[in-house]
This record gives sequence, C-alpha cells and structure tokens, in this order.
Amino acid sequence: MTVREFAEKYKLEVVAGNNLDAEIKGAYFGDVPHDVMLMAEENNLWLTVLDDLVAVGVALLADISAVVLVEGRDYEHIAVKKACKKNVNLLKYKGSKFELAGQFYEELK
Repeated sequence: MTVREFAEKYKLEVVAGNNLDAEIKGAYFGDVPHDVMLMAEENNLWLTVLDDLVAVGVALLADISAVVLVEGRDYEHIAVKKACKKNVNLLKYKGSKFELAGQFYEELK
C-alpha cells in the first residue's frame, strides 16, 4: 500500500506530501525519538504525537514512509516547511494511535 492509498482509505489529511507513492510495509507507534530510531523499520508509518522538527528529522534518518500525527494535533509550521523541502510525508489523524494502528493491523494480517 502507498502513503496516498493509506491516507485515502483511513481519511487522513495530507499536510506535506511530495512522496505519496512511497510504499508502506508496516507501522510503528511511539513518541520517543530514540525508540523510533532503534525499532521502526524502513518504510514504516510512524504514528506519534510529536509535531515538530524532531519528527521530521527522525523520519528522515529512519527512512519512514510517513509521519502520522494523531489525536487531532497540528504540526508546527517550521516542521511542515522542512518536511516539504526534504520530501517527508506528514499526515494527520483525528483519532488515537491505538485506533489507527488497530485498523491497519487488521488489514496487514
């Protein structure tokens, strides 16, 4: 599944998306950048409440397909600007990490 297909299927808002055809091979959810760097796999979605430049930087370093900001939060303007420049996909979801991860997990089984 691509980031574009995921966003459409689960009704996520695309905040920055210069690379929406990136493939998704799984998901990781958590809010500690160190853990994401250790545990997330290449081409994972990252479900988080981190809304700043740290999220963009970690996504780049960990080869994340897209960052999904949950719980209806908004990204910081500077993070969106940097994500556009660096081709990092940023998505928003109104619900919880648990809810979205559960739906996606059912599809992957």
